[in-house]
Amino acid sequence: MKSYKFEIFTQAIEKNIKSGVYKPGQKLPSVREFKDYYGLSMSTVQSGYEYLMVIGLVESVPKSGYYVSAKNEMLAEPEGRRRPPVVRDAVFEQGLGLTTASPVGRGFSEFNVAAPGDLLVPQKLLLRTMQQVIREQGAGLLRYYPSNGSVQLKDNIIRRAASYQTLLHADELLITDGALQALYIALAAACEAGDIVAVESPCVFSVLEVIRVLKLRVIEIPVLTKDGFDIDFFRQACQGSTVKAVVLTPNFHNPTGILLSDEQKIALLAIAHKYNVAVIENDIYGDLNFQGSRPSTLKQFDESGLVMTYSSYSKTLAPGIRLGWLSTGRFLKDAEQIKFALGSTVSPLNQETVNRLIGSSSYDRHIRSLKMQLAKNAYLATNLIASSFPEKTKVITPAGGYNLWVKMPESTGMADFYAQCEKIGARFTPGYTFSFANTFEHYFRLVIADKFSDKRIEAIQHIGRYLCGSLY
Repeated sequence: MKSYKFEIFTQAIEKNIKSGVYKPGQKLPSVREFKDYYGLSMSTVQSGYEYLMVIGLVESVPKSGYYVSAKNEMLAEPEGRRRPPVVRDAVFEQGLGLTTASPVGRGFSEFNVAAPGDLLVPQKLLLRTMQQVIREQGAGLLRYYPSNGSVQLKDNIIRRAASYQTLLHADELLITDGALQALYIALAAACEAGDIVAVESPCVFSVLEVIRVLKLRVIEIPVLTKDGFDIDFFRQACQGSTVKAVVLTPNFHNPTGILLSDEQKIALLAIAHKYNVAVIENDIYGDLNFQGSRPSTLKQFDESGLVMTYSSYSKTLAPGIRLGWLSTGRFLKDAEQIKFALGSTVSPLNQETVNRLIGSSSYDRHIRSLKMQLAKNAYLATNLIASSFPEKTKVITPAGGYNLWVKMPESTGMADFYAQCEKIGARFTPGYTFSFANTFEHYFRLVIADKFSDKRIEAIQHIGRYLCGSLY
């Protein structure tokens, strides 16, 4: 990962501020002093101080010099309190086992896997449709399909998007092997190794892993409890750093379930346009609104081509349906080449199965049923947490999607909490997997994408009783 000459002194200043050696308001050595001491150029030292100002540790006083910021808050609170935008290298410990199904998970109540459970998957509909496709197309399914995807499938995706006022173009649309491949293609098309990407904080583990693999750096933008993605903070980040792309889920953010308003979406796009930031929109949960009409997309308001929107059918149909799509905007040329290098053809059987489903009324009926079940699950899980867990436990009520975001009381020993969950037979996704920083230690995600059996309900209640007994 690229390093900067100024880090030789900025790292020392950061350490001294965080350890309390340098106090708020204390004057720091001058640019010339650091130049002479470290043998650096004036411009390098100046760049270092500008970096320290961007991350909020240092303030400049005209005609006086640089001082430790009196407004610096080293312990950032995720509950609506803002943190200065910090550029970090994407170093992330492997957390795959915390977010995917365990091979021995049959004995567990798994609330950590963001995929529909067996009872929410339309098994009969899917298998019947697959059988029809195989009977009718036969050996044709064994051949290569067009690299960018089935023409008819793309037409049906475009038709469905038009129903919620989102205009997609067939020549900018790529069919992908799921949403994660679409994200990889979009980031690789817009960025190069070492570039800065803005992400939501909390941010789902899979997005952080793609960023790590592509060797990108991140600025984490807080997702506020009331308003969602912090638009003003994003503007501040763009002013202070060269942000090449922003990745976000405006419709039912994972893990909070928060929905951005149209006004917020338009404001975000205005900032992205001003600073020429590629916007990578995850709309995978867009169809799963609990009430009202299907929300708008960022793509709907985009006239610049900066927005790349992607989605898939793994959340609405079945996790094994590895089929997604990416609308590339102005990034088509690079995205198309990256897609080809990753594998030119997505499963013809999956393409034809999804094409037949979304081209019929069967898919709409399934979505209506799925949304109703998810809304019931969200209500049930929220009430289970409220009635079983300690009084200071907080839950964000989702507007749609798959997830509940739960904050435990600060007095909770989280290592002991997860150990007890394992004993009881329940698994949640730890909050620390949702950030490169140690920001969400007292949070966990509870996935609501399966029916709540008596066993699952009892597991949550049992954990709550244990917590109340151990904390009070």
